[in-house]
Amino acid sequence: MTQNSQETVIGRITSVFGVKGWLKVYSFTDPIDGILGYTNWVLDLDGKRIPAKLEEGRRQGKAIVVRLKGINDRDQARTYCGAEVRVPTSELPELPEGEFYWRQLQGLDVFTVEGECLGRVDHLIETGSNDVLVVHATAGSIDQRERLIPYLPEQVVREVNLAEHKLIADWDPEF
Repeated sequence: MTQNSQETVIGRITSVFGVKGWLKVYSFTDPIDGILGYTNWVLDLDGKRIPAKLEEGRRQGKAIVVRLKGINDRDQARTYCGAEVRVPTSELPELPEGEFYWRQLQGLDVFTVEGECLGRVDHLIETGSNDVLVVHATAGSIDQRERLIPYLPEQVVREVNLAEHKLIADWDPEF
């Protein structure tokens, strides 16, 4: 797999763990140990792509620790710190109707229920209570403001239409 658009980031290697080549991983999956369900990883480190095979892993407190095939000592493991963990999007499970991966929401044009263009979803932020859409202005926006819109389906987010590449939000443009 050579195109990043066909992959999604599911975690980041943060540090070494112990002396036998184990690595600590910050998981972006929910639940966090869901990352252990993927065995064929592509590590993206400073633009270099490294295929990796998950040999074993477990939850260690609030973190995930893993052992990758062929990495057997601390010094070797340290060279992978900072790498993004990617998997092919084709390996992601299908979501129930009305649920979306963040990557599916990024790039959608955002409109109010009245049809005013607020901009485009640049990325999302995870907060304690709900996720937040970060909407950047575009050439067709009503103004050039950045907006933070809570991702609350049915309350604020009324419709997500992937085919038309748009999201309808019940949101006051003054916010």
